Amino acid sequence: MAQPVGIKDVARAAGVSVGTVSNVINRPDSVATETRARVLSAIDRLGYVRSESARQLRAGRSRIMGLLVLDMGNPFFVDVARGAERAARDAGLGVMVCNSAQSAGEEADYLSLFAEQRVRGVLLTPADATGRNIESFRRHGIPFVLVDRVAEGTTECSVSVDDVAGGALAVRHLIDAGHRSIAYVSGPPGFNQVRDRRTGALNALAEAGLGPTALRELPTERLDVAAGRDAGARLLGLADRPTAVFCANDLLALGVLQAMYAAGVGVPEDLAIVGYDDIEFAAAAAVPLTSVRQPAVTMGALAAELLLEETETEAESGARRHSHRRVVLQPELVVRRSSLSAR
Repeated sequence: MAQPVGIKDVARAAGVSVGTVSNVINRPDSVATETRARVLSAIDRLGYVRSESARQLRAGRSRIMGLLVLDMGNPFFVDVARGAERAARDAGLGVMVCNSAQSAGEEADYLSLFAEQRVRGVLLTPADATGRNIESFRRHGIPFVLVDRVAEGTTECSVSVDDVAGGALAVRHLIDAGHRSIAYVSGPPGFNQVRDRRTGALNALAEAGLGPTALRELPTERLDVAAGRDAGARLLGLADRPTAVFCANDLLALGVLQAMYAAGVGVPEDLAIVGYDDIEFAAAAAVPLTSVRQPAVTMGALAAELLLEETETEAESGARRHSHRRVVLQPELVVRRSSLSAR
C-alpha cells in the first residue's frame, strides 16, 4: 500500500525547508512569490493533502461538530441535521452525523467515538432513558446541547418543542371534530417526547370533560412505519375500536394509514388520523396527513448556534462565561384531509 505524501516529501521535491512548506500552507503572504509557486507546484504534483486532524490536535480546536440523532430514517431528523449543518458551515465547521438507531448501546459507542475524535461539541437527541450515557460523556469535558429534548436533570443547553402543547393541539382538534374515543399510538414509553405528547392529549380530554379512559394507548417498540402498521393491526382487532387515532410521530401515522388502507377502512370516514412532526411525506400521503408541525430545521440551527456560542466563549476567555439556556419552541397544527370527517 502506498504511503501518504507528507510535508517532508513536499519540502524535498521543492528544495525548501519543512518550515517554508508550512508557511506556504498557513501564511502564504510570508513567502516569496517564486518560492511559493515552487512549493505549490510540488504540492499539486505529489497530491499532498495536509492532515487536518494533526493540525487540530496541535491547536486544541476541532473544526468538527458531532450530531447524534435517534433515527436518520426519519425525515424529521434529516431536517434537524440540515439546520445544524447550515449553522456549522456558516461558522466554518463541519458536522459528523451519526445515528443511534434508538439504541442506548449504539449511542454510547458513538459518544465514545466523538470523545476519541475530540470534536468541538455534540448535538444529541438521547436514546438512553437512564441518562447514564450522558453522565459518562460529561466526564470528557466536551460541550453538548440536547436536541428535541428538555435538559431535565442537567445544566446543559437544550432546544426542544413544547410537546405537551403539541399533544393537546392534536387531541383538541379531534375532540372538536366530534370524537370521544381516541387511540394514542405512542412509541417507546422511555422517551420523554412520547410521555409529554400523551400528557398533552390527556390535558385536552380533561378540558373537554372526558376522563383518561377516553384515550386508548397502543405502545410500540419503535417509532417507524413498520411499528405503525403493527399498531394499526392491533387497532383493527379491537371490539370497541376508537374513531380517531393520534400518533406520536408521522412515521407511525403513515404505518397506521397503510394498515387501514389494506383493510378497507376509510380514512377519515371510519377513522381519523393525526400525526406529529409534519415531515414532507405527511402532505404527500395517499390521504394527506394532519400533523403537529415541529420547526425541525430551526431546532437544529438553534442548537448548533448555542454550541458554537459556548465553545467560542471558552476559546476567547479561557473561562466559562456562557450561560446555559433552555429554548422551547411552539408547535403548530397543520390540518389536512386525514382528520376532516364530521361526526
